[in-house]
Amino acid sequence: MNPQLLLAIPLLPLAAAILAGLGGRLLGRAGAAFVAIAGVALSCALAAWVLWQSLHGAPVYDAPVYTWLLSEGVHMQVGFLVDRLTALMMVVVTFVSLCVHVYTMGYMSDDPGYQRFFAYIALFTFAMLMLVMANNFLQLFFGWEAVGVVSYLLIGFWYTRPSAIFANLKAFLVNRVGDFGFLLGIAGVLYYTGSLDYRAAFEQAPQIATQSLHVAGTAGWPALTTICICLFIGAMGKSAQVPLHVWLPDSMEGPTPISALIHAATMVTAGIFMVARMSPLFEYSATASSFVLVIGATTALFMGFLGVVNNDIKRVVAYSTLSQLGYMTVALGVSAYSIAIFHLMTHAFFKALLFLAAGAVIIALHHEQDMRKMGGLRTRMPVTYWTSLIGALALIGTPFFSGFYSKDALIEAVHASHRAGAGYAYFCVTAGVFVTAFYTFRMIFMTFHGPSRLDSETEAHFHDVGWDMKGPLVALAIPSLLIGFFTIGPVLFGGYFGGSIKVLGANDVVAEIGREFHGAAAFALQALFSWPLWLAAAGVASAWHFVLRRPDQAEAIRQRVGWLYRLLVNKYYFDWFNENVLARAGRGLGLALWRGGDEAVIDGALVNGSAQAVGWFAGRARLIQSGFLYSYAFWMIVGLVLLLGWFLIRI
Repeated sequence: MNPQLLLAIPLLPLAAAILAGLGGRLLGRAGAAFVAIAGVALSCALAAWVLWQSLHGAPVYDAPVYTWLLSEGVHMQVGFLVDRLTALMMVVVTFVSLCVHVYTMGYMSDDPGYQRFFAYIALFTFAMLMLVMANNFLQLFFGWEAVGVVSYLLIGFWYTRPSAIFANLKAFLVNRVGDFGFLLGIAGVLYYTGSLDYRAAFEQAPQIATQSLHVAGTAGWPALTTICICLFIGAMGKSAQVPLHVWLPDSMEGPTPISALIHAATMVTAGIFMVARMSPLFEYSATASSFVLVIGATTALFMGFLGVVNNDIKRVVAYSTLSQLGYMTVALGVSAYSIAIFHLMTHAFFKALLFLAAGAVIIALHHEQDMRKMGGLRTRMPVTYWTSLIGALALIGTPFFSGFYSKDALIEAVHASHRAGAGYAYFCVTAGVFVTAFYTFRMIFMTFHGPSRLDSETEAHFHDVGWDMKGPLVALAIPSLLIGFFTIGPVLFGGYFGGSIKVLGANDVVAEIGREFHGAAAFALQALFSWPLWLAAAGVASAWHFVLRRPDQAEAIRQRVGWLYRLLVNKYYFDWFNENVLARAGRGLGLALWRGGDEAVIDGALVNGSAQAVGWFAGRARLIQSGFLYSYAFWMIVGLVLLLGWFLIRI
């Protein structure tokens, strides 16, 4: 592969971000939009060309671009690893980003920060590409932190809103918790390998697995397990896994396009990609894999429950994202890395579609987000409705839709696994099918079906969106419908990933379920005799019953199990615990250190105290400075006597 071509892929969005951000007055609104869209479009075209070359036998590219620093034999450099895993991620990132850029022209058309927004999302695309193309941990960490910084800027884009500032600060702090673990994992790799390159870490993984890490005293922890868990803690923050999930629903305070780009399709999947890339490490630690499995399963089921009780259309889709990220994490935990990436790809299309469709509804209803104030939009917004329906059907795993192939394969892989925690995970992902179908079609029915519940002001401002917003919906609906059918065979069971992902023979559940694979059509038809399809159908039927047919029964159930409803509405009290226990304890500790340490010890005792001691001593010493010669002679004699006495004692 041509190194200059590879370098152009991330640099084009970076150049577009600089031009749109710093040359705003010169370019104008239209010029900034054109530059950003053109830069990402060219990057997408080049990424597609790289994928095409990779599919047709191009060798893996793994080489440095330049060395930034050399310290004690450790090369800190920028370099690219472009294999089939990278090529797939590059296409997903740039294609979804391109759709979001085009959509932004309509969504943000009246916003005074129009050019700034284009600069931010182009900069985010650059950061994400640097992350997925990295061939070393230093560049991975650079991209990891860069997407976090841009996410902070975008969540707080409307900085005059206190809720937006609270949300971006929350996202920043929670991700710092995960990033601390991530940095410890990278430090562990450097300690045991003496290198930051992926290749060195992957080659020495079997040796690291035999060593122990001595933290305190003689107690030793398995070195590779510790490293893998630390790396996964970083993924827990970025990919919003329990308990580091609390930032993602609040991030809906940002404009809807960034919800589609960052919090559905790209940034939150960075943790999934990272663990898949680190498969040569995780394969040698069953304990770390079980940890990943249990965390993912808990997220998949229990975050889905929160979507059932939420009435904000964007937050319902956000909780769906949390749940689906849990599904991907479960696949990683059972060593089905290829299925995790396959679900990441299909999910990127249909979840970005659902977010952008939600944004279209919000704009049409003059920024109304409460689904209880919607209804009857099916005939008034037909393009948005039908594309939303395609996204919803893909999300719940309807046969022949893209989400079906990745989700069903994932559930089958968990069922075939014998890893510790697989039974619990299988229950969670299977029960999650019903929950997903219920909250997804509850959203569809409340928004598009039934009588109109628009108030008079919203009705007066109602207008369907233009094709600058509908076009990206159609563009995303096509892969949401078709891509699973055409890619499941080669991607999962055709050896697409090759050496990009490493799975030990004893853990290869994908190969085990592949023995029963007889084509995409047969795979879909087999679903007629499996639990997930009927659970999804039951979820859709339940949503129809409680939303359209007997909404009074839903209210009766809510009152009957009020304790459960309060638990879910309060999001399992994670936010309460963080704000009233952890944050309050942190503030209390800070206050104690300020009052006791800074003011009392440092300022009081050391700084002011030492000054007062010098002043006191000087005041006492001044008493002997009388100005009389006989006084000075007396003290000289006293000093001489003391010196002679000391001398006599010594001899």
